[in-house]
Order: sequence, then structure tokens, then C-alpha cells
Amino acid sequence: MFGRLFGKPKQETSALTTLDKLNETLEMLEKKEKVLIKKAAQEVEKARDFTKAKNKRAAIQCLKRKRLYEQQIEQLGNFQLRIHDQMIMLEGAKATTETVDALRSGAAAMKAMQKATNIDDVDKTMDEINEQTENMKQIQEALSAPLGSAADFDEDELEAELEELEGAELEEQLLQPATTAPAAPVHIPTGPRPVRPAQKQTAEEDELAALQAELAL
Repeated sequence: MFGRLFGKPKQETSALTTLDKLNETLEMLEKKEKVLIKKAAQEVEKARDFTKAKNKRAAIQCLKRKRLYEQQIEQLGNFQLRIHDQMIMLEGAKATTETVDALRSGAAAMKAMQKATNIDDVDKTMDEINEQTENMKQIQEALSAPLGSAADFDEDELEAELEELEGAELEEQLLQPATTAPAAPVHIPTGPRPVRPAQKQTAEEDELAALQAELAL
């Protein structure tokens, strides 16, 4: 156990160191590839210049060197592909190792928790809970039971009396005469009433009024 605990950091450090080394090698190969590509392009330009100068032999030599550079470029590409493959495999192995370690830690924690919890203790605790629940139910039933004279009442007799009361009330409602429907309310406008124009008095009414005034004197 202690060997595994102390060996894990070294293993993780070794994996990280290997990945760093592979990255450095990959960067070096990429730089060399760029240099070779540039040299191959230069040989092509030289071959064109020699062709213009009618120097066929020198132009062919430039093309030969260009092909040699291209072979090296292809070789460097293969090296890079292998390094990429190695890095992917190493990263996958690292992830697998970390996953297994995490699962192993979880299993150990679960095992320790199971040791701390005994099945007999669980059964005993459940029995105590059930017993306490039953006792509480009995206490509640005892408290809700009627006391004194109320305990002597017959529930069936009370139910029968209640049914008689309900039947009598229903019969009384049926015997009552039907009431007339209430008259429809008359709608009275709430706005101001129109003022009737004053009627003009006739001449005869004027003379009658004057006569009554004289008789009053």
C-alpha cells in the first residue's frame, strides 16, 4: 500500500517528463522540416536560373539536391507522425491510470464505510424506530379516546338521531307554501328630472284671482 502511495507521484512525474520530451522533439523536427522546405525551394530557383543561362548540367544538379531535401522532409514527417502517435498513447495510458486510481480510492472508501456500519446495528436501529412509532401511535389513540359520560354514548344511536333530524328538516321544507317570485325592480333614472315648462295663465284665471283677492279684503 505504502509503495503504491509513494510510487504514484514518481509515475505521474515520469509521464509528464516524457510528454515534455516528446513535445521538444516534435518542435525540433518541425523546425528542421521548415529549413529543408526552404532549401528545396531555393534549389528550384537556382535550377530556373541555370536553365535560363543554358547551363543544363548545373540545373540538373539543383533538381537532384531538391529531391534529396524532399526525401528528408518526408522522413521528418514520418518521425512527427510517430511522435504524435506516441503522445496520444501516453496521454491515454495516463488517463486510464488516473481513472483506475480514482476507482480504487472509491472502492477503498466504500469498503471502509461498510466496515464502520454493521448490518446488525442497522437492524437494531430499525427495530427501535418501529417500536417508538408504535408506542407513539398508541399514545395518540389513548389521548383521542372520549372521557367521562361521552365515552358511554352509542355512536349508532347518535347516527340514527341525526338522520331523523335531517328527515324532519327536509319534510318541513317540502310542506312550506311556494313563495311568489319577487317583483322585478323598477329602474328609476338617477339623472336630473326634466323640468316641465310653466303653463301660461288664461285671462279668465287672472280675473278669478283678482276677485278672490278683493273678497279677502
